[in-house]
Amino acid sequence: MPFFVYVLVCKNGAFYTGCTQDVEARFRLHKKGRGARYVRMYPPKEVVYVEKFETRSIAMKRERQIKHLSHSQKQKLVHSKQE
Repeated sequence: MPFFVYVLVCKNGAFYTGCTQDVEARFRLHKKGRGARYVRMYPPKEVVYVEKFETRSIAMKRERQIKHLSHSQKQKLVHSKQE
């Protein structure tokens, strides 16, 4: 089963990056206030970016890469996928 790295935009305008096997189910949990503390404090608005990977380890490496990006770099990443 594939793994996905996803980026949410929160109501405060910040990005949250996570890793899961089911993006839709994970987003529903975040919306209910379950899961990561950050997303409980700053509720998510929508999933704005998703990448698919064959293994959990590769997905987690990519998640770490994205988490280390600046806010403007994350904006560019999100917008590059939408074009």
